[in-house]
Amino acid sequence: MLPALLLCLDLLPAQNAAATDTNSVLESWLNAQTNFQTWSADFIQTRTLKSLTEPLTATGHVWFAAPERFRWELGQPPQSIAVREAGVMWVIYPKLQRAERYPLTGNQTGPWRDALSLLEAGFPRQPSGFEARFRILSRTFSNETCEVALQPKAAGARRLIPQIKIAFRTNDFSLRATELQWADGSTMRNDFFGATLNPALPEKLFAPGIPDDF
Repeated sequence: MLPALLLCLDLLPAQNAAATDTNSVLESWLNAQTNFQTWSADFIQTRTLKSLTEPLTATGHVWFAAPERFRWELGQPPQSIAVREAGVMWVIYPKLQRAERYPLTGNQTGPWRDALSLLEAGFPRQPSGFEARFRILSRTFSNETCEVALQPKAAGARRLIPQIKIAFRTNDFSLRATELQWADGSTMRNDFFGATLNPALPEKLFAPGIPDDF
């Protein structure tokens, strides 16, 4: 999720030099998002669960194509695949020969639809769309990295995922990490590395072609 969850839209007017600097960084990050059409990166996913004393980790790869297509593969070989194409999202489990289809158009509503929209929010293209979905809770800076905590505005999404965090570099505005906090207190964090900006991506990445026996 390179262009990811962040913006200055909910910020109050700057009251001092520090606030002005914060606004400037966020505005620069947003402006930088117009420089890409595609993005690809490896990631390490860390999940913390209350029922486990040690976190679960796995590696994967993600591809993104503006304005809203993406593909996540978790595990080597992939244990799960999430693909967002026009109007639909697929979640595929190759070993189980199972595929789940979630329509993203029409009048479908409910918590699951709100939660799926959070994945789209990881790739905002319009400030107005971000402002409609999220409230900025906090912003912190450390080691040339800015981390922003967000709260979904949709009640259904907020009941499932009350908080999201993103982290990006302040020198080149590249995405460092995303983290989802679930209602039960568990978290899922993705730390990105080896990113490539504007690679040529084949169309088949976003057309999963579900086998007949799934």
